[in-house]
Amino acid sequence: MPGPCPEAPEEIPGRCGVLEVPENRQHRGGGRTIRLAVAIIPATSTKPAEDPVVFMEGGPGGDAIGAIPFLIDSGVNRDRDLIVMTQRGGPYSEPYLACPEIDRFNASAVGLPYDAPSTGRLLVRAAKECRDRLTADGVRLSSYNTTENAADFADLRKALGIEKWNVYGYSYGTDLALTYLRRHPDGIRSVTIDSVVPPQIVSLPWAWDSAQEGINTIFAACEAQPSCKSRYPNLSRMLTEQVRRLEANPLTLTVRPPGGGSPVKVVLDGGALVNLLVTNGGALPAAVVPAALDELARGNPERLAQAQAAGAALPAVPQAFGLTHSVVCAEWAPGFTKSDVLEAGRRAFPGWPDTVLAHAPQLPFQYDLCRVWNVPDRTAIQRVTTFSKVPTLIISGTFDAKTGASWGPYAGRTLPRSTAVQIPGIGHFVVPQSPCAQSVLASFLARPTSPDTGCVAGLAPGPFTITPEPENA
Repeated sequence: MPGPCPEAPEEIPGRCGVLEVPENRQHRGGGRTIRLAVAIIPATSTKPAEDPVVFMEGGPGGDAIGAIPFLIDSGVNRDRDLIVMTQRGGPYSEPYLACPEIDRFNASAVGLPYDAPSTGRLLVRAAKECRDRLTADGVRLSSYNTTENAADFADLRKALGIEKWNVYGYSYGTDLALTYLRRHPDGIRSVTIDSVVPPQIVSLPWAWDSAQEGINTIFAACEAQPSCKSRYPNLSRMLTEQVRRLEANPLTLTVRPPGGGSPVKVVLDGGALVNLLVTNGGALPAAVVPAALDELARGNPERLAQAQAAGAALPAVPQAFGLTHSVVCAEWAPGFTKSDVLEAGRRAFPGWPDTVLAHAPQLPFQYDLCRVWNVPDRTAIQRVTTFSKVPTLIISGTFDAKTGASWGPYAGRTLPRSTAVQIPGIGHFVVPQSPCAQSVLASFLARPTSPDTGCVAGLAPGPFTITPEPENA
């Protein structure tokens, strides 16, 4: 139904409404309904195509509405209307499964040892407080999953009376898009998946594979640039040495966050360093990673400490951690153990301390958290390969340490009409960062079976930051 647009930090240049759906489609005789915010951004073309693009946000629990400016700047709505809907439980939906308890923990965690048991207990306590509050409000957390998310989008297409549309998902949104393609194939003209999370493979141990691929590709790119190679040789060895050193003797510093504001206390240990590299971008772009590691090795941790301090700010639009953990604990964590995570870490980074490798990047203490989150195992329904002949564009960034670039072609093995491209030197969420990827996407939307990928061949990672050689080196 039409309605006012959400009051987002940036005004939405389109019309809005709400989709009302059942919280639990298995519930017979009605039951609770939930409301999902929908925004429709008109095409900039005077003669737009009839098949719009529908966007599926990452996370799980990310801010779909907040992605609109990036999508517009990337030209996604050049020739087609762009449809953006919040995922169930996400920002601007009702209910909104935000967890301020976890947000406050995350802000304080920059000043705590990353993998200390005491830190884990604080995270689990915050998660339990959030879970107890949400369930007391009547939220059925087991209904906040990828299957129901996909059904919501199927309902949206029907509600809008759209015969055919084009699906574009990024990160977790690729898991969702592939699930949607498998379960609701009708009305899909094309699918684009950017920074790929294959539903049949995603798990906590999988995160170490992606971290290894992304970090090693950054180091290999430095090795391929003579100025970077000569200034920062043996980056893999340097990283191992620094992870081991910081894990044995963490650094505690007080630094001003990169965005300004009061100085904050940060702790840099091995786990904190690894997670800064995995989340490359934002406060620590890949281009400065070699310089930051070299500075750290020479006794100057300021650049890394500032990047760590960026996490002390509470987000303007908090992630819906109620959705995040409902998906992770039901679909990604089951079937594996803490020992499996540790073994995957040892394979990816031999020689690193077990205290670091025991935690999947970005998801520390997740099995402890999932015990209190207490949602049923959904892997039999969700951990399934998608087979489809719908034309699919697969876009990956070679520097992506969250969803390694090789997982794009992996997903494409069962998508016979797919085109996979890897954009050198780009990390997570490729299209907004790469004019070439934007060109490929526009070509694909115009001709899904024969996109023009010619611009990819001439690409190479940009130059790395090269700091002056210390005089006493």
